[in-house]
Amino acid sequence: MIETIWMIEPWHWLVLGFSLMIAEIFIPTFASLWFGAAAVIVAALAWLLPIPLLFQVLIWLTLSVLFMFVWVKYIKPLSMSRKKMGQSSDLIIGETGMIVVKPQKGISGMVRFNVPIWGADEWPCRTAGVNVETGDRVVVIKVVGDEMVVAPTQRLQAPKTIRPNITPTINSQVPTKQSKASRLSLHKPDLKETGTSK
Repeated sequence: MIETIWMIEPWHWLVLGFSLMIAEIFIPTFASLWFGAAAVIVAALAWLLPIPLLFQVLIWLTLSVLFMFVWVKYIKPLSMSRKKMGQSSDLIIGETGMIVVKPQKGISGMVRFNVPIWGADEWPCRTAGVNVETGDRVVVIKVVGDEMVVAPTQRLQAPKTIRPNITPTINSQVPTKQSKASRLSLHKPDLKETGTSK
């Protein structure tokens, strides 16, 4: 009976692997993904070769640690830099947010955006020598490393319009009679009068 408890079939590893990979959907840390991938590899090895249980567990742990190391050391930094390359800091300049932690001299504050920027809705910030309070609306004017340099938003005022003086005026000039030559005529010009002949 004890032998049947310790008897792990390859499909057990396969179920464990897929369960961990499905759990990654609900726990987005990429940790369970690598443990699940290692379990699937152990399932394939156990199916192909008769490996004792102790070695199966050691292979699983070794592969899991190896996958996690490669992820943290090599793959994750590439994805972060690629994310920042895809969205340059020029796209962030002009975004508006709200101060949730007041920046003080030498201490960064926090600004919250309505739409997440680079995967986070709160970012450390500092001001460009302007005093802001918690709850103030600010606009990003510069990005330095992982910090946003912000300034208070200017309230837009309606532009002053110059209204034209539309008061009616009565023109005191009486129109004079125009001469016959200056009036527009719809008749054919008389050839005799113009001095041209056929």
